[in-house]
Amino acid sequence: MKNLLARLLLGVLWLVHWLPLGAQAAVGRGIGRLLFALAGSRRRVALRNVELCLPELDAQAREALVREHFQWLGRSLLERGLLWWAPAERLKRLIHVEGDIGLAERSDRPVMWLVPHFVALDVAGASTQLFQRKQVASIYQAQSNPVFDAAIRKGRLRYNQGQVFSRHETALPLVRAVKRGHVFFNLPDMDFGTKDAAFVPFFGVPAATLLAPARMARSLGMVVQPVLAELLPGGQGYRVRFLPPWDDFPGDADDEAASARMNRWIADEVRRNPAQYLWVHRRFKTRPAGEPSLY
Repeated sequence: MKNLLARLLLGVLWLVHWLPLGAQAAVGRGIGRLLFALAGSRRRVALRNVELCLPELDAQAREALVREHFQWLGRSLLERGLLWWAPAERLKRLIHVEGDIGLAERSDRPVMWLVPHFVALDVAGASTQLFQRKQVASIYQAQSNPVFDAAIRKGRLRYNQGQVFSRHETALPLVRAVKRGHVFFNLPDMDFGTKDAAFVPFFGVPAATLLAPARMARSLGMVVQPVLAELLPGGQGYRVRFLPPWDDFPGDADDEAASARMNRWIADEVRRNPAQYLWVHRRFKTRPAGEPSLY
């Protein structure tokens, strides 16, 4: 039954992707309003995250921000169909790339794209396949439903014969891919527990933060280039910004200090576009020994 429902939902996404983007955006925001009302546990997580990260906001402002976030989230979910099935020519018209996307093609050193979890994350992934030729490697969190899992994997690799590796594998296959010339599309800001992580401040709150970005950049001599993606209002499309590289990352800093620098940068970018950050993720799920849950 779950697989049948998944196929039905994918069928709806396929049908909707033919609509003009402005119509999809309106429907997606409506879905987001419905999710805000119905998805109580995720709404509470988002409100708590905003309370922890942006304590200067009062309760009314926090709720307004989370309501807006759910509308962007609804759009991002609905518009996956566009990313998975629309012709490349249509996507190239809708995705506005800024900055040096060609850095990885020219670099004589391995490149890591540092891509925080804003709701347009998959648009960033599509842009790396549509506008440059280097193969891409990334870490993938497998979905519990096999139908959705297959659709997501196929959609994310539709234009580029790169590789995605399970988060439960060792890092060795990923390292080998990077050494073969793949660009590492790295998602650095999720809580995956204490393994290979340290408690590093994020908005001043200790957060389990993977040390892999600093360790890989140091051990493989990588150039780290931050990448940010956002949904634009209505039918205006998407913006993906390839920022100037951090040639000095991690530099002389130890892994924790370098990770703290990374978290500060992510926090600064969240403040610039707070409604589109993925607040529904339990970023502070793992706590230092002896500390109570923040949720």
